Amino acid sequence: MAKVKTAFFCQNCGYETPKWLGKCPSCGEWNTFVEELVEKQLPQVVAFSTSSGRTAKAQPLQEIISNGQRRIVLPDSEINRVLGDGLVPGSLILFGGEPGIGKSTLLLQLAVQTSLRVLYVSGEESEQQIKMRAERIGQKNDSCFILTETNIQNIFKQAEETSPELLIVDSIQTLFSSQIESAPGSISQIRECTAQLLRYAKMTEVPVFLIGHITKEGSLAGPKVLEHMVDAVLQFEGDQHHVYRLLRGIKNRFGSTNELGIYEMNGSGLRTVENPSEILISSGDSKLSGVSIAATLEGLRPLLIEVQALVSTAAYGTPQRSSTGFDLRRLNMLLAVMEKRCGFKLGAKDVFLNIAGGIRVDDPAIDLAVVAAVLSSNADIAIDRSICCSAEVGLSGEIRPVNRIDQRIREAEKLGFEKIIISKHNKGIEQSNFKIELIPCSRIDEVLKALFA
Repeated sequence: MAKVKTAFFCQNCGYETPKWLGKCPSCGEWNTFVEELVEKQLPQVVAFSTSSGRTAKAQPLQEIISNGQRRIVLPDSEINRVLGDGLVPGSLILFGGEPGIGKSTLLLQLAVQTSLRVLYVSGEESEQQIKMRAERIGQKNDSCFILTETNIQNIFKQAEETSPELLIVDSIQTLFSSQIESAPGSISQIRECTAQLLRYAKMTEVPVFLIGHITKEGSLAGPKVLEHMVDAVLQFEGDQHHVYRLLRGIKNRFGSTNELGIYEMNGSGLRTVENPSEILISSGDSKLSGVSIAATLEGLRPLLIEVQALVSTAAYGTPQRSSTGFDLRRLNMLLAVMEKRCGFKLGAKDVFLNIAGGIRVDDPAIDLAVVAAVLSSNADIAIDRSICCSAEVGLSGEIRPVNRIDQRIREAEKLGFEKIIISKHNKGIEQSNFKIELIPCSRIDEVLKALFA
């Protein structure tokens, strides 16, 4: 009988050591090491067939035949956008998000809407529960097979019988391999099951979706090596008290990570939002101060978002600075620029900033809209809702140009805006190419004249 071997694993990053340590030398966390069984007498491994049936061998780069980035176009346009125009055969995709955000609903919706042959594996729900959700979605796919199983070897046996074109696993934390004696969800099991699913995807060219849990800090649960093994990591985020959900690409070996997918949660599932600018801009009272509109970009998609600011006298001596959806340090920098370069006394006032719609924006092109919203609230003067802004603000108070300004102008023009404030230093922009009026500015004082004239 083979000797049972154990090792200690950091539950935060997956670092392995033969003895217990108080502090992890890899991630620096304390008291995260747990002893796990790592090896026993192995049973016969289930072998799944490959698409070609040959043994891999080294080939010269010039002799390798490229498939021209052949992709599987899914019925969900937002997932196609985030993945880079479709799903690459043989890819392994990790799909993460907070509990109850809609991960299982979105992938089940994808499974019943597509014309592909799908094997949907669930280790958390029964067949009846999945059937109830599928009936609520209201779609049908006769080639969608449901399997409630947590043993990875049994899953491969069912995959051999059904020959799926798409495999969905919910979730990786519930799977276990009989080759490892540790509990499901442990570092050893997650790493081993992911490695076997990766081998299955590459050998059969069947794309695999893995649903992963999220820790209380908001990162993907499991070892960091899990994110390195997969081809793409998609983050599904949003507030459970709002109807909108955002799909972001954190890692993507086959496309850009700057793309953003937007969904609306309703009673029949998740609906794709084709024109997010219309939902991110409120159509309420236009005479409220502290509200401005910014033209931004998320990947290749132009968006118009609403920036809300509230400036009031500090009631408790120390002024507060709060920001939702915008970098707080950048807000403090813009407030310092307004006070130093423009003479606005904001040091003794509370400043609260919010990006409407529950999204987070890192584009510097919304700097000018943030400055406009803060000054509007401070003076209690409303900004005309037919004006939007798209420019970066420098430390000397200058208005700096941003990239792809023509796309931002087209989006504002499409939504009916009459004027847009841009940097005077943007090159190649002619008024004759647009119906919307362009207001080029070089400093903040010129912007104030355009906004509050």
